Amino acid sequence: MRLKDKVAIVTGAGSGFGEGIAKRFAQEGAKVVVNDINAQSGARVAGEIKAAGGNALFVKGDVTSGADWANLVDKATSTFGRLDIVINNAGWTHRKKPFLEVTEAEFDQVYSVNVKSIYQSVKHALPVFRKQGGGNFVNVASTAGLRPRPGLAIYNSSKAAVILMSKSMAGEFGPDNVRINCVNPVFSPETGLSAEFAGGAVTPEARKAYLATIPLGRFSTPLDVANACLYLASDEASMISGSCIEVDGARCV
Repeated sequence: MRLKDKVAIVTGAGSGFGEGIAKRFAQEGAKVVVNDINAQSGARVAGEIKAAGGNALFVKGDVTSGADWANLVDKATSTFGRLDIVINNAGWTHRKKPFLEVTEAEFDQVYSVNVKSIYQSVKHALPVFRKQGGGNFVNVASTAGLRPRPGLAIYNSSKAAVILMSKSMAGEFGPDNVRINCVNPVFSPETGLSAEFAGGAVTPEARKAYLATIPLGRFSTPLDVANACLYLASDEASMISGSCIEVDGARCV
């Protein structure tokens, strides 16, 4: 098993990509701390992992809150004795619309969930990693941070910030044996935010338009994203830090 006895926090793990990551990590032997702001969804995922023979703990929390992050890291270390991996998957977007129609509240929410959450995760997990002699962050950014689509300027820029911040931290924390990488998924109708990205219902016409931009001709799935995160979180990637893996069927080429 590629993550045997490692302890991993996965944020936004109550559905979509986060659920796929949490379950895939558990299959590979990780002890998974399932985090979500939705208690019902997060508890369901943790319960399904345990029912399948895995080891999981659900901890409710808002990823924008320092206090909630302190509690999340404390629950991970007090329950499992250590912390090896943090997967920053939780994200949010405003609905696709013209730039000047995005409200200030929406702007603040996008940057708080997508960018400030990364800061909070590092602030609270990095001291544990340093004490242990190493650790691993994988941040789920987006192809939007590399090849932005119209109508999502604020979201696009927040994901670009995640990518650049991850690369910057990789250089700064490398001497601590802490690796930081990104995974950049392309649009997926399997996430709870798909209608927001599309600006409404994901109609057959909208699906066709999105698919036309992906050379491999299919959307990214939770398993696709989970496998990319699994590689970066595993010892197989021990020399990889400050990198991004595009899980996009060559959309960004």
